[in-house]
Amino acid sequence: MVFFISFNMLKIKKNIDLVRDEIKQNSHKTKKDIRLVAVSKGQSYIAIKSAFDAGQKIFGENYLQEALEKKKLLENLEIEWHFIGPIQSNKCKLISENFSWVQTVDRIKIVNKLNQYRHSKNPLNICIQVNISEENTKSGIGLNDVKQFAKLISNLKNLKLRGVMAIPSKTNENQNLVSQYRLLKKLYEDLKITYSSVDTLSIGMSNDYLLAIENGANLVRIGTKIFGAR
Repeated sequence: MVFFISFNMLKIKKNIDLVRDEIKQNSHKTKKDIRLVAVSKGQSYIAIKSAFDAGQKIFGENYLQEALEKKKLLENLEIEWHFIGPIQSNKCKLISENFSWVQTVDRIKIVNKLNQYRHSKNPLNICIQVNISEENTKSGIGLNDVKQFAKLISNLKNLKLRGVMAIPSKTNENQNLVSQYRLLKKLYEDLKITYSSVDTLSIGMSNDYLLAIENGANLVRIGTKIFGAR
């Protein structure tokens, strides 16, 4: 068992180093800083600790109760926690109290509740989730509704609008993905002009993060390529 844990820790470190090297190479090409969120849903707190020891400080969780259990076990570590899963209104209080970022905001009711329950001196960082592929099975708001939604968020004192996020189509056709990335980048650039706080375009996961970076992403969310299959 000890051997297996040690082997897994080394594998996680190796994976993180590989991902970071690839991101670094692309950041030189694109001339921008790119942040990495390690998606740790379904992973043990030991795996998260291994990634932290390898230098990873930002982690994304999809399920509130699972995240809270791991957060408690790792409370002595200076981790920046991002909530990246669907948000139920009855979970807003705990999400608002326990995360630094929420990347999956797409409803007025949720925005108001997150603002209501945020009592930290630091505002809660918010990304608007956009349904860029216009799929009925996906969360997120339409492109045409983002600017009005952003205005609402910007007027709430306990929230800080940081940008937009999306989960593009599951496709191997790069041209389709690039088209979606470009729409998001245009939206992001428009928001940056209006709001000085906007600095984040969150797209790209294990299967497409390099392509996403080439097309404007400056925050990528990677799970499988770091931790392996769940």
